[in-house]
Amino acid sequence: MPPDLSGVRRILVIKLRAIGDVVLSTIVSKNLRLAFPDARIEFLTEPASYDVVRNNPFLNGAFVYDKKTMSGFELIRMIRREEFDLVIDLFGNPRTALVTKLSGARIRVGFRFRGRTYAYNVIAEPRGNRVHNSQFNLDALEALGVEILDRNIYFGFTSDDAQYADEFMQFPKGKPVVCINPGGGWYTKRWGVENFAALADRIAKEFKAGIVIAWGPGEREEAVRLASLMSTPARIPPPTTLPQLGAMLKRCSLLVTNDSGPMHIAAAVGTPILGIYGPTNPMLQGPYGVLHKIIRNESLTCLGCNYLECPIGHPCMIGLGVEEVLAGVRALLKKPRKSR
Repeated sequence: MPPDLSGVRRILVIKLRAIGDVVLSTIVSKNLRLAFPDARIEFLTEPASYDVVRNNPFLNGAFVYDKKTMSGFELIRMIRREEFDLVIDLFGNPRTALVTKLSGARIRVGFRFRGRTYAYNVIAEPRGNRVHNSQFNLDALEALGVEILDRNIYFGFTSDDAQYADEFMQFPKGKPVVCINPGGGWYTKRWGVENFAALADRIAKEFKAGIVIAWGPGEREEAVRLASLMSTPARIPPPTTLPQLGAMLKRCSLLVTNDSGPMHIAAAVGTPILGIYGPTNPMLQGPYGVLHKIIRNESLTCLGCNYLECPIGHPCMIGLGVEEVLAGVRALLKKPRKSR
């Protein structure tokens, strides 16, 4: 039975990482604001994901937990000091469960993960292997008894970020701009710079498109190599913040990407996505929304294995040809956005 929510004035949502997961967790933000219009709603995350939530219009602020400089005891003390009435743990690891338990909150929401349920008095059944990650987050609100009135994810940026993007994204008017994102957390999720370079050349030639190569921390060398393999020019942005990246992605006609954080940012700002998938399952972690398309090597039976290292030579990516991915690009670029 859902708890009595009267008197809830201060709310904390916990999702520490990763960037894409934090983007998908923003689906709870407007629903909480609608249910608790006068409450102070805060978010707890790690430094790499702070930019995902700091411009969210439905939050009052965010706390940053940097485990390099802050002990678990200091984190608990910081959270207790805020006197939250409601804590929603969307991360559910042992540390966030303990923080939730010791927060002092009257209502503590979490998932039925082994060894964690002691921390919560409202428990949601985990369905991470059955529903999209966005719905997994909403399950916590439904267990709480909060009505789901909004099913959007959110990623905000400022006018300065928009100006930055406008200055960088100066391509001829009337021509599409396609962003290529060769990065990804695991090597098994990466299609390969050689493939992306060949694809980008074909897109530039067929659609007279401008090409932008996205990159994040530790990925610039890969972006430079991709550009060097192309016969047509491509633009590589300087180091950007996540809001600057979001502003640039919003100005793109299409993002072609591996499963990655920038993919979820693009979905949040409304940019169509062609997602290249292999070891992860797009039904669970795919780009959120109806604008997008997924390409996989459907000849394989091992798709969605979630292996960080492939024991059979990475066939899901190696066996996926440029022509197959280009067909997905054509399907998205030749179809008016409104009809999608």
